[in-house]
Amino acid sequence: MKQIYFDHNATTPVLDEVFEAMTPYLKETWGNPSSIHWAGRGARGGLDTAREQVAEFLGCTTSEIIFTSSGTEGDNLAIKGVALQRRDKGKGNHIITTKVEHPAILNTCKYMEKIGFEVTYLGVDGDGMIDLEELKNAITDKTVLITIMYANNETGTLFPVKEIGEIARARRVIFHTDAVQAAGKYPLNVKELNVDLLTISGHKLYGPKGVGALFVKRGTRLVPLIHGGHHERNRRGGTENMAGIVGLGAACVAATRDMEAEVAHCKGLRDRLEKGLLEKTPHSKLNGHPTLRLPNTANISFEFIEGEGMLLNLDMLGVAVSSGSACTSGSLEPSHVLLAMGLSHEMSHGSIRFSLGRSNTEEDVDYIVEQMPPIVERIRHMSPLYDVQKQGASDLTFSDKSQMQ
Repeated sequence: MKQIYFDHNATTPVLDEVFEAMTPYLKETWGNPSSIHWAGRGARGGLDTAREQVAEFLGCTTSEIIFTSSGTEGDNLAIKGVALQRRDKGKGNHIITTKVEHPAILNTCKYMEKIGFEVTYLGVDGDGMIDLEELKNAITDKTVLITIMYANNETGTLFPVKEIGEIARARRVIFHTDAVQAAGKYPLNVKELNVDLLTISGHKLYGPKGVGALFVKRGTRLVPLIHGGHHERNRRGGTENMAGIVGLGAACVAATRDMEAEVAHCKGLRDRLEKGLLEKTPHSKLNGHPTLRLPNTANISFEFIEGEGMLLNLDMLGVAVSSGSACTSGSLEPSHVLLAMGLSHEMSHGSIRFSLGRSNTEEDVDYIVEQMPPIVERIRHMSPLYDVQKQGASDLTFSDKSQMQ
């Protein structure tokens, strides 16, 4: 059976060169990098090289990199670490984020509310974009942290990170961005972006799972989440995941080298996919900003339909896609991102996220464009709302029909 993977925002396959870089640290150079003998020194060399590679990828110094176990840990360390440190210093207890963040941010902010912090959740418009004036007005003299993602993992909408950073700096507020989905697709020069903290994850840019990195601008103080030895300059206890860290470094090198070509490749395929599906499938709608969007991401809602049914039918044809974030795949709730953008529960349930990668081809896209319309039509025939539409509601607008639901 043909197998087509269009879920690269969930995870990516490890590149051959990344795997080859990792292998020696699983079998040969297995020492503890904190040990001072020959075995430790060999591992330390790999750790130092990887830190240099990640630092170069982000445009910072090696001392500003903390290796973590994931993007989720990095987000937690950024939010809890900074907010707790600043509250303890009497700076305030207010955090600003958005309603469309990844669960790693939203659930951390909900936890912070439980321990006495106030959190403002900024809304978005129909394209999933925030209002910078709303952000400015939300800042108070108690605001200690702004945490807003670079790129939305479901719709691909890109937030104006540089401008947000300028606002935060003018008001002397620490700014963190979750750049997990942007890494490998856009240059992440932390100085140009005006960020104080930035999170990336290995498995989103063709590196291994179980490793990530957090950029912490020099002078930014935070409370550690994990206490133990003196690892990561006393900011994250625990013996480093050597193979994973080396893999992350190698993935950053490959991403820098291939970024321009990969972006052009994915954008061409994404546009071909969107055009084909929207033209051949009536009552479909693209979600996300029309231009300020990740080059590999297309989120499309299909009216009168449940997304899970499409996922199962596509899976039987060997096509892997998603109905939203992989971290919420077990939930029956509609996408919080699409709801925040103003879509109805029904429209949100009927959405599919296609996220393309470097190995996808035009043949893959054409196969999906060919297979999707009959699947959608077949499932729609099970919907009584679709029958009503066919019997005389065809003169209503797309939004009118959404309101009928």
